[in-house]
Amino acid sequence: MKYFFLSDGWTTGRVWEFGGLWNEIAWQRKPIIKPLRLYIEEATEKLWLYQVEDDVLMVEVLPEDITDIAIGQVVLKRLMTADQVIEKLCANQIEMTTNSDNGMPKQISYPL
Repeated sequence: MKYFFLSDGWTTGRVWEFGGLWNEIAWQRKPIIKPLRLYIEEATEKLWLYQVEDDVLMVEVLPEDITDIAIGQVVLKRLMTADQVIEKLCANQIEMTTNSDNGMPKQISYPL
């Protein structure tokens, strides 16, 4: 698996694999991109951790609300390994959201 961090207010777009753009017809499915309920805070931004399958080489990310941000899109070309993610998480305060028994989100902080 590979990983990347994505800021609040951004979403994923196109995906590339070894042969070029991800072809849902050839693969017979969408690429696996799984948001994990784990984030770190850098400056004033929440950076959420995402997991992608090994076949993904690059991921396009773009703001959800294009009118507020001057940047139109970014292509992530260097996805992280699990070891790199662990190193990044250990260097920052980790936040994790989980569902409590009553269905309300609960935030847990793990200072390192």
